[in-house]
Amino acid sequence: MKHTGNGPIADRQSEPHAHCIIADPTNRFALAADLGADRVFVYRLDLDSKSLHHIEGGDGVMRAGAGPRHITFHPTLALVFVANELDSTVATLHFDSERGTLSPVYTNSTLPVGWTGTNYPADIHVAPSGRTLYVSNRGHNSIAVFSIAATGALTLDQVVSTDGDWPRNFSLDPTGRWLLVANQKSNSIIVFGRDRESGKLTPTRDRIELPSPVCLRFRPHAA
Repeated sequence: MKHTGNGPIADRQSEPHAHCIIADPTNRFALAADLGADRVFVYRLDLDSKSLHHIEGGDGVMRAGAGPRHITFHPTLALVFVANELDSTVATLHFDSERGTLSPVYTNSTLPVGWTGTNYPADIHVAPSGRTLYVSNRGHNSIAVFSIAATGALTLDQVVSTDGDWPRNFSLDPTGRWLLVANQKSNSIIVFGRDRESGKLTPTRDRIELPSPVCLRFRPHAA
């Protein structure tokens, strides 16, 4: 499936740049974030024929220069959250699972008010409770922690340093008690304690030295 489109940032968006693709919880659709096209493409997922079919008019159109990178679904609400790499925002979109269409709802900054340095959001995850959203900031080198209202509106509660450089990926452990961050450029994995009610993070000072970590996954049966 060849994407089309471009964006206003010439050195990053002169052509499509498909960055990630995930299936929706029903396995009937697949969403693909394209950083170059400023668009989240929506496909009907046909598991029987092992094929994708683009849904005309279903795509989520980001604001110009946003650069959508990674996507996550809310566990209970009809919402999709998108980490936008080029403008340091997270976009909230409504997902119509009957028609397979995305509609923008909210946009929030992933950075503290007043900070103006270079930054590129990377990974994004919703806690299983559906009450907290996390986004990693490369450049500011932090994890942005948002609370999620029943309407899907986000409130930025914390922006916590990852005590390292270039947090490309992070992962919640299966118990919900810990969040681990991979700092790619400083060769470290940092462990945060996590409050399972509020979702807020607390540094533990636990650190694992590892060359250029970029992706963390827990084994399904880990506890």
